[in-house]
Amino acid sequence: MSDLVLGISAFYHDSAAALVADGVPVAAAQEERFTRRRHDAAFPSRAVEYCLEEAGVSFDDVSAVAYYEDPRLKFRRVMATFAGAAPTAFPFFRDAFPSWLSRHGKRHTDRTVRRELQRLGRGRVPEVSVRRHHESHAASAFFPSPYASAAVLCVDGVGEWATTTLWHGRGTELTALAELRFPHSLGMLYSAFTYFCGFKVDSGEYKLMGLAPYGRPRYADLIRDTLIDIKPDGTFRLDVRRFEYLRGQTMTGSAFEKLFGGPRRHPEGELTEREFDLAASVQQVTEEVMLRLARTARDRTGESTLCLAGGVALNCVANGKIIDAGIFDEVWVQPAAGDAGGALGAAQAVAMERGAARGHVGTGHDAMSGSLLGPAYDDDTIGAYLTANGIPHRRLSDDELVAQVAEGLAEGKIVGWFQGRMEFGPRALGARSILGDPRDPRMQSAMNLKIKFRESFRPFAPAVLAEDAKDYFDLRQESPYMLVVARVAAAQQLETPESGVTGLDLLRVRRSTIPAVTHVDQSARVQTVDGRSNPPYHRLLTAFKARTGCPVLVNTSFNVRGEPIVRTPEEAYVCFMRTDIDMLAIGRFLLEKSEQPAWSEQSDWRTEIPLD
Repeated sequence: MSDLVLGISAFYHDSAAALVADGVPVAAAQEERFTRRRHDAAFPSRAVEYCLEEAGVSFDDVSAVAYYEDPRLKFRRVMATFAGAAPTAFPFFRDAFPSWLSRHGKRHTDRTVRRELQRLGRGRVPEVSVRRHHESHAASAFFPSPYASAAVLCVDGVGEWATTTLWHGRGTELTALAELRFPHSLGMLYSAFTYFCGFKVDSGEYKLMGLAPYGRPRYADLIRDTLIDIKPDGTFRLDVRRFEYLRGQTMTGSAFEKLFGGPRRHPEGELTEREFDLAASVQQVTEEVMLRLARTARDRTGESTLCLAGGVALNCVANGKIIDAGIFDEVWVQPAAGDAGGALGAAQAVAMERGAARGHVGTGHDAMSGSLLGPAYDDDTIGAYLTANGIPHRRLSDDELVAQVAEGLAEGKIVGWFQGRMEFGPRALGARSILGDPRDPRMQSAMNLKIKFRESFRPFAPAVLAEDAKDYFDLRQESPYMLVVARVAAAQQLETPESGVTGLDLLRVRRSTIPAVTHVDQSARVQTVDGRSNPPYHRLLTAFKARTGCPVLVNTSFNVRGEPIVRTPEEAYVCFMRTDIDMLAIGRFLLEKSEQPAWSEQSDWRTEIPLD
């Protein structure tokens, strides 16, 4: 019997569970995929049950449970923050303090975790150990990476005290080398601008990153002069007097309004040149800090490889800058880099202490199985659902399916692609994806407005055959988890006279042979696809290339704005029918929108999904 360790992250955002066997990830999922509440912070009971069912075990077979942070240490930080911000923080203190002090309060989260696990009634629950937040991030970054040794950099908002940490990973050990502490946080800086530009904190940061290429970094020097003091080694200090997160539940206030010429943008309000330029400015500053930290990581460890985790590691533009700078020979980013990945890291940290080995090292591959660690549905289950509900469909062979989907894509159809195990982490990687033809200049707008029901400025990502990636993108290494931004290759770029074109009008300019995935700065958030990690997806890309000569597809997550990625066949069908998706390839079954019965619902579903 393998040594099984269960990891849990919960109660803040992106709750998740992960199960490792002898240190190898075998199952992992975010709770949001089961509850349909985006970024769900609730205890991940359904994700835990899935992990046990996937492995065919009960708690009697699990040797250890690990929680991803230390609640008592976090309590001390919260208390110190309240004390330092008195008396202005008193209203927030009055509201938040009781939740920490009660017998079952946040200070005793490890006890709460064990109690919640016991309620599942699946056997005897082991004692729950706690790991530090950044240790969990570091473990999730290094232990499943393909490297025997590496520098490890973790950057986020805040865990207990740490906001930025540097580690040296060797074999099955991690050594902490340096730490920056709250309230000095690059994640908090970026979230403050996310909030000020009218997006949701812990949700809309990727929107700010996507908005940045529309603007000019004209506020970057002001940010450096007034908000953040960056040292040559990448360490920094924030002028916390200009932020509000120490004193309450908002990120910015009057100080930001004075600095940046007016009030915060109202959510869903018109985007102006100011928001474009603010996004460009804080993105530039973030990249500067990350590059300096990366150079320090190289100098301190002497390693030629780097592992990244923490919420800021989801800033794929900054990741691309680190790779392009050539500081390291290779960079590996944990695909679930945020708090959800902390569940996996906590479990792996315990597993390594219990004697697990990293058997994948030396194979040239990581241990994440393409991050396809979630639930799968076999063809019998899918077919039974379709038949029971009278849904018109055709069952095809694997070759027939990819051929007909590739043909549909080449004809301009948009395809829902539901195959195999669901992705762990925020990115759709070809298991729960919506796909389109990147050569179609109308595709970006059509998918944003008619499929995703989201803001027009947001870019889409390309999936490309790994063997053809360098013909289309300036990539120094593979990017299997869509966490690296690279420029579109010069051979694919088109001349673009843009005199006088600014703001969202830049969307109308065709820049490359693959305009649907080319951002306004000629960049793209690339996913490279090989035949080992996701064979069905690789076969489809190969078939599309054979049909069109293009080895690239538009890939976006199978959901609409504000909704988690679909998990089940039913959720996939509902999303298919609610949107202008033309075809649904689900297992070996192919559904055509034109053949489906009329779709109606008693209420407007869009009012039931909160905007992200």
